[in-house]
Amino acid sequence: MRIGLSTPIVVQVPGVASRWESSATIDDLARIARVADDLGFDYLTCSEHVAIPRVDAETRGAVYWDPLATLGFLAAHTQSIKLATAVLVLGYHHPLEIAKRYGTLDRVSGGRLVLGVGIGSLAAEFDLLGAAWEQRAARADDAIRAVRASMSSPTPCYHGTFYDYDDMTIEPHAQQVQVPIWVGGRSEGSLRRATLLADGWMPFGLTVREIAAMLAAVQLPSAFEVVLATPPLDPIGEAGVFRGQLELLRDAGATTAACSVTARSVDHYCQQLAALSEIAQSV
Repeated sequence: MRIGLSTPIVVQVPGVASRWESSATIDDLARIARVADDLGFDYLTCSEHVAIPRVDAETRGAVYWDPLATLGFLAAHTQSIKLATAVLVLGYHHPLEIAKRYGTLDRVSGGRLVLGVGIGSLAAEFDLLGAAWEQRAARADDAIRAVRASMSSPTPCYHGTFYDYDDMTIEPHAQQVQVPIWVGGRSEGSLRRATLLADGWMPFGLTVREIAAMLAAVQLPSAFEVVLATPPLDPIGEAGVFRGQLELLRDAGATTAACSVTARSVDHYCQQLAALSEIAQSV
């Protein structure tokens, strides 16, 4: 089982983010990325929200760095670690916009992009951006197909229900022949979307038992990624608990764990990463 990191600082959800993150600097973020890269972690993440309604910020948090700028910055400070959107809201973007912007990110990072996508869950944010809330699941399905057809081609062509285009040129485009696409969500529909149209599933807001039951009810494609998240844990102070959590996710079907760790400072966070790396090698 591979180990990825839910990147600190760039998303600060109440109850998940540590106190030091609110005053962390860009140099702290670069340092964490380099340490994670040197230790061999699989990926770093960044989520997407443009604007959070105040009523939702109390539970979702208000800090969401822009994923394109953030992952581009992290690409410049790392060599091998993958860069994952977790997740990009499909309804906020035209597929060709995704293909151009994130294809460029894949190019400048040397082919390290993982495109995590979702249908979105904040109606007020959709309204703010003029995005279509109704039929967003069907639109997302069409968008994934369009992105898949367009991401790695200089002359993309797609004819679908909501998106229809040809005779276009995109340069640069993604370096990877097929950029991995992971679908985020918490419903059977998100899992179905992932198995039919993408390369992996990133569930959230579900218990391990619920996830295991949902996975048991479907036929997973070959080499399909199941990316399961840990709660914030302490690898140094509670190594046994963390190891048990990773084993629990592995037994539920995880191919990759998306880890969150607690810390008192950036120094402590980097120490936690070293401890986590050692634990992961024994799972």
